[in-house]
Amino acid sequence: MLRVNIAIYDISAERFMDVRQPLPQVQINTNFSLTGIEKKGDDSLEFPFVVTISYNPSVAQISLKGRAYVIGEKVEIENIYKENQEKKPPPAVVMQSISNVTFVECILISRTLNIPPPIPLPIISETKSTDKKLGRDYSA
Repeated sequence: MLRVNIAIYDISAERFMDVRQPLPQVQINTNFSLTGIEKKGDDSLEFPFVVTISYNPSVAQISLKGRAYVIGEKVEIENIYKENQEKKPPPAVVMQSISNVTFVECILISRTLNIPPPIPLPIISETKSTDKKLGRDYSA
């Protein structure tokens, strides 16, 4: 079984539009890339990564750099390293771990900068009232 630890070592974020102006409709683009793989012994690997969140129009930009530290059985680590040399993608648990940690961090940063978070917000549709007493529908 693999254990994955994520360390972010560089954060860059900037809002380009005046905070007092209302934001236009924006499109949020996420660029997620692993920049390599490093073997750190028989049972561990490091995956340096960069995550960039950009907004269109150019409202803001967030960039995170870090490393995923992967620890596991010697055979499992060897297989991952060999597959990477053959240009195969890393295990899903590595990618999911990196995205979970970085997106939570980006959401916190977006709140600080007062910009839309880099996740799709739920759309609540209007429904007919079913609660006669209050005149509201509380079902989702």
